Amino acid sequence: MSVYKDEKRKTWMVKLKYKDWQGNAKWRTKRGFATKREAQQWETDFLATRQKDLTMTLSAFVDLYLEELRPRLKVSTMRTKEANLFRWVVPYLGKKNMCDIDSADIVKWQNMLLQYKDPKTGKVFSKNYLRNLNAQLHALFRYAQKHYKLKEHPMEVLDNIGSKNEGKMDFWTLEEYTAFSEECMEDPLAYYCFETLYWSGIREGEMLALQPKDFDFDAKNVSITKTYHCIKGKDVYTSPKTKAGNRVVDLPEKLCNELQDYLRQNYEMAPTDRMFPVQKDFLYGRMKKFAEKAGVKRIRIHDLRHSHVSLLIHLGFNALEIGERIGHESAAITYHYAHLFPDPERRLAKSLDQMMGGDA
Repeated sequence: MSVYKDEKRKTWMVKLKYKDWQGNAKWRTKRGFATKREAQQWETDFLATRQKDLTMTLSAFVDLYLEELRPRLKVSTMRTKEANLFRWVVPYLGKKNMCDIDSADIVKWQNMLLQYKDPKTGKVFSKNYLRNLNAQLHALFRYAQKHYKLKEHPMEVLDNIGSKNEGKMDFWTLEEYTAFSEECMEDPLAYYCFETLYWSGIREGEMLALQPKDFDFDAKNVSITKTYHCIKGKDVYTSPKTKAGNRVVDLPEKLCNELQDYLRQNYEMAPTDRMFPVQKDFLYGRMKKFAEKAGVKRIRIHDLRHSHVSLLIHLGFNALEIGERIGHESAAITYHYAHLFPDPERRLAKSLDQMMGGDA
């Protein structure tokens, strides 16, 4: 018998012996079940995961899936995957056995997402978010098919829901940012954070990871080698989002002077301290406050990066030059920001018109 009543806690527990993937005998204890049936179901699912038996519930497979992916994925990617699966998949499909879930079950789940409205705001999911949730569940079944011999992928015969890159890209013009930054001056720490984001084009996590040692003020540049996350109250550093993210970014002289002033004001800061020791909610709050005071439209923190790119396009830089600066492939720059570049067809026609002797 492996299911017991925990008399001290007045709950149920499971204590069982199993073999790991190397054949070594292991003990596993799990406590805190409200009923005996819940404890027995957990034991059944746990043994199924060890035996790669897809009679396990989707909830149990999600735990196994995340356990196996955790060493392979970035911390931020894992957090997003966990949040999406535990919030929008497990509560609706978690009790069904993996081998029994069919396309009809998925259609009902998709319909639930399409009809969902936030209880407080009444807002529906964006098409981009719907697409991401659908992709998360699709990847889960794909993993089961590839590594656990799931016979049929229940989503293969279905259309995807949602779409990519929905909506208009927001950004501030130089005039809008200038109005915002002038209001920011009443909060020096926020001012220097936003100055760094707008004039360098680096990502929010890259900015929060910066340390004084990353700057070469003689060469007027900063080395981007890491990104910052706060997980359960602990500082966590990971590599930048993409391979191209490891880069050296040249900085305007005025920004270098501002940041040197900031470091002189914080003379006790060590070379390896976080240069901007704040969290994302600090930036969100200050963005909202000072955008309202400046009378400019509210944008996301990430849209400061879009603002930087739009400024570079306005100055005449091409996709390759911009991509190297912000850590993107030039093809990605062309795709995401194509609507901001001057119309190539109009420029082409004007050039041909000049060669024909017409008016420019």
